[in-house]
Amino acid sequence: MKTTKRPLWQRLRDRLNRAVHHRRLLSSIRHLHGPATPQATLNEVTLVTLVRDGAYYLPAFFDHYRSLGILHFVFIDNGSTDATLDMIRAEPGTVILQSHLPWGQFENDLRRYAAVRYCRDRWCLFADMDEIFDFEGRSEIGLDGLTNYLHSRGMTALMAQMLEMFPKAPLNTVAQMPYDQVLTQFHHCDVSTVRALDYTSPDTGFSYFLQGNTLENPNAEILFDGIRGKVFGENCCLSKHPLVFVGEGVEPGVHPHCSSGVRVAGFAALIKHYKFANDALGRDRASIAKASINHGEDRLRAEHMERSPDLSLWSSSAQEFPGIPALQAQEFLMTSDAYKTHLAEASQ
Repeated sequence: MKTTKRPLWQRLRDRLNRAVHHRRLLSSIRHLHGPATPQATLNEVTLVTLVRDGAYYLPAFFDHYRSLGILHFVFIDNGSTDATLDMIRAEPGTVILQSHLPWGQFENDLRRYAAVRYCRDRWCLFADMDEIFDFEGRSEIGLDGLTNYLHSRGMTALMAQMLEMFPKAPLNTVAQMPYDQVLTQFHHCDVSTVRALDYTSPDTGFSYFLQGNTLENPNAEILFDGIRGKVFGENCCLSKHPLVFVGEGVEPGVHPHCSSGVRVAGFAALIKHYKFANDALGRDRASIAKASINHGEDRLRAEHMERSPDLSLWSSSAQEFPGIPALQAQEFLMTSDAYKTHLAEASQ
């Protein structure tokens, strides 16, 4: 289909707006703690996360990611007022950058800035405070074995699918449950209404950022909806590129769900997502009051929870967390014969 070239004045205006946006980003960033330059070796993974008032999550968050072998953490603080900054400073291997710019307008830029600054020619793991990253082969080869395998295949990104974890109990009864307990008691999930689109489909809403990526598995899909679509009507994307090698030609974190210029491995990792921990209704009300995001998902959830105070996400289609092999069998997670062969050889 023939496209009409945009007028010069519009292109110049957009270029100027991008330049102003970038200058605003750079002038906002303050380095509060930790090294100013990368400390990870070329084979180590650096975790990058955006945080605001994350004290609730931090102890269990550090426990999990240190158990994966992460030694280097870069936090981009967006104006925490709780104990977050002191808790991070007390941990070895941490960096704190801070910006008070509006999260909804600058989250991609902030993550990307941190990834480029601290992960150039290194592996970067993007993880939100309520996300627990896991992968097939964790016990056999560990995170360094995973990245070595990806490197040997010429891959620069690993896709993951987000699995919403929830309790059998009504959400209002677990609103104040500590996060370490949440990780053991939010033990149900529901993949019965997951919707799949081809990786290259324009209907994903962010195909522009995916178009230059190369797929090891041409049948890769972008997943949507799941339990949040089923219960709240959210058009919720479940797929991400959390693990990225920030090498030549790679643009990390250009969208909350992807990076550009990457070669994507033929299997998928898992992100256990705990969106409904830490007083979900209270956080959505606060988000609405601040107008933090413009896609309206916070309002959809809040309206449903206010209308049904005893709302539970559990139903007859829910299952207790079945493990990664079962999720592969259910076609929620993409798998690779080559990677399974590698794991079998590594365990011998």
